[in-house]
Amino acid sequence: MSKKPSRKLLVKKLDSIFSEYIRRRYAKDDIAECVTCGKQDHWKRLQAGHFMSRKHYATRWDETNVQVQCSGCNVFRYGEQYKFALYLGAIVSEDLLVKSREIKKFSNFELVEMYESYKQKLKDLNS
Repeated sequence: MSKKPSRKLLVKKLDSIFSEYIRRRYAKDDIAECVTCGKQDHWKRLQAGHFMSRKHYATRWDETNVQVQCSGCNVFRYGEQYKFALYLGAIVSEDLLVKSREIKKFSNFELVEMYESYKQKLKDLNS
C-alpha cells in the first residue's frame, strides 16, 4: 500500500519543477537573463524571482509573476520590485498585486495537475 505524498512535499516538488521551467523557458543555449539587471548566466545559476511574494498562493505559480533573476537582484536586493514592476508594466503589475490578495487554496489534486503540466512543458522545451 503506497502512502499519498504530503501536501508539503507536493508544494516542494511543484516549486522545484516550476522554478526550472521559469529559468529555462526563454534561455538560449542554456543562457538566461535576469529581468531586472540584464545579467546573463547559465539557467542553473539563476533564480525564479517572484514579483509578488511566494507566500501568496494565488500568484505563486503564475508565469507572469515569476521571472528569471540573478541572486543579487532576487536575494540581496530583495527582488528589485521597482525594476521588476518596470519590466512587467504598470497594468500587469497592478493586476498581479490585486490577484495576490485573493485567497487561493489549491487542492492536492490541483498541485499534482500543475506539477504534471510543468513536467510536460519542460519535456517540450527539450524537444
